[in-house]
Amino acid sequence: MTSQEEDFFIFSKPNIHQQIKTAPFKQGFFTIKFYTVDGIFSKVPTETLSEFYLYPSGGTLRDSTFNLIFYDSQFDTYRGFEPPNSEII
Repeated sequence: MTSQEEDFFIFSKPNIHQQIKTAPFKQGFFTIKFYTVDGIFSKVPTETLSEFYLYPSGGTLRDSTFNLIFYDSQFDTYRGFEPPNSEII
């Protein structure tokens, strides 16, 4: 990687969009990964990649223990979001 903008594991909403293009979709959510420090998003690459779960039927992102991290209507199918793999939802 030549810049942080190209590193899809640095948390950002555009990187969520990039990751879900190829992320596995099971049990109603996409599994995506981001750099973390002690379970909290890092703005720079770290040695730790943590899994997070994006639920498009609700627009929520949850951590590995399914705690709610955030809601955003841009990821909510009830608000018009169409995931890249919309045929599976």
